[in-house]
Amino acid sequence: MKKILVTGGCGYIGSHTIVDLFENGFDVVSVDDNSRSTKYALKGIKEITGKDVKHYEVDLKDYAATKTIFEENKDIVGIIHFAAYKAVGESCEIPVSYYENNMVSLINLLKCVEAYQVKYFVFSSSCTVYGNPDPENIPVTELTPTKPAESPYGATKQMGERVITDFSKVSNANAILLRYFNPVGAHPSNAIGELPLGKPMNLVPVITQTAIGKLPKMHVWGSDYDTRDGSCLRDYIHVCDIARAHTLALEYLITGKNKTKCDIFNLGSGNGVTVLEAIKTFEAVSGVSLNYEMGPRRSGDVVAIYANNEYAVTQLGWNPKYNITDMMRTAWEWELKIQKESDAMKA
Repeated sequence: MKKILVTGGCGYIGSHTIVDLFENGFDVVSVDDNSRSTKYALKGIKEITGKDVKHYEVDLKDYAATKTIFEENKDIVGIIHFAAYKAVGESCEIPVSYYENNMVSLINLLKCVEAYQVKYFVFSSSCTVYGNPDPENIPVTELTPTKPAESPYGATKQMGERVITDFSKVSNANAILLRYFNPVGAHPSNAIGELPLGKPMNLVPVITQTAIGKLPKMHVWGSDYDTRDGSCLRDYIHVCDIARAHTLALEYLITGKNKTKCDIFNLGSGNGVTVLEAIKTFEAVSGVSLNYEMGPRRSGDVVAIYANNEYAVTQLGWNPKYNITDMMRTAWEWELKIQKESDAMKA
């Protein structure tokens, strides 16, 4: 079994990807500083796969501590790098923290790739690298020109892509940049899902927490955008579909199918859904009427973006299988489970 290091392994997408890796014959080592996650996900991974994850609680900004992982696991052949701060709005409020965390951790990992001759590197990038695309360029393809990022978070993804591209030109390692859109939903087993610490920043946990009463109401940021109903338009993709793409990307590199030293793939459903449409879908699935109000535009948000995913489908053999109804249903089931566990602990 080839050993893969998953950074941010206790996080939302990282934990789902570990499950997919285990289910497809890989061995996994996890690292997460757990500053924005808990080890709860490790329990869920074992529940699904029956396997314990070797986990390191390490801050990747600490190069010496990061090296220790590779010293103890010299058979690591690939890295999937998720660990990063990821909230668009928050990045506008504390930009220096985002630049420091997201860039220093990446650079330290790439230094280890070189020092320990790791062969494969898959980077968790984002559709934010496209900036605010012109309407004629939507849906975006991998060849769509990038525009200035609308947030410091997006800028760190643009910088990260540039660093990895330049690194791959002089390294023995091969890389893939996965630009994904808006991951939502939870594993159908209900054992793992999105578990934000503190106030959630992303749309779907805001929806589910409002529906269950953890939040008194939710705001829809912007009602005057040039979209079907005035709210932002996004491309939502189920987290299990995103996870599957990471395993396929590794297999793509391992079998030597990559076209360049650093290939790029969009990971989206190919369909645009507005915020208000997402809310209506959730209400239909759950039977709960959401308490929401329209608010002003939020700093860092782009108007509309969704993916042309044809390249990932044809080259990686990636076939997303969950629709927006599945996404909302699994997210709601996960929220109900978390509430049930919380109530049981209080009893």
